Amino acid sequence: MAPGPVGHNGTVKTVVVAVLGGLLTLSGVALLVLPGPGFVLVAAGLAVLATRFSWAKKPLDYAKEKAQEGVEEVGKSPWRAAGAVLAALVLVALGVLALLGVDLPLMNTLTAIILIISGLFLVGTVLFARRQEKLEQARAHRPAGVRGTGGAYRAAAPSRD
Repeated sequence: MAPGPVGHNGTVKTVVVAVLGGLLTLSGVALLVLPGPGFVLVAAGLAVLATRFSWAKKPLDYAKEKAQEGVEEVGKSPWRAAGAVLAALVLVALGVLALLGVDLPLMNTLTAIILIISGLFLVGTVLFARRQEKLEQARAHRPAGVRGTGGAYRAAAPSRD
């Protein structure tokens, strides 16, 4: 079979990127109000779209910024972290119950799997956020004039003898 006309592959790739990115973004928007990783899918969809469409880069930067702010908020507050882990456990439990055959409203196998993945992703995000916060606190308490501590190196003030 002969290859298609020149430029055909570029058009096909653009269409595939548009369809895949659009589906991910729309799924994410739907999951913003439904249980699931909505914001993550919106960011993933925008990241896919940004590979071919320059207009998607600005909303992707905004999505990245908001995601970072959310991670920082969870990292700074043990109560928020605990609430997020509790919500994640509920999502995983609902997904497992549905997979075990418990009849839950508006639940099918795909929804159950998405709930489990969402819960696990949320737990991972909380663990990451808490770890980042602890690293930031450790950096803030390192001595300034000591090499090899990972903090900024500043020359010690000259001693007055």
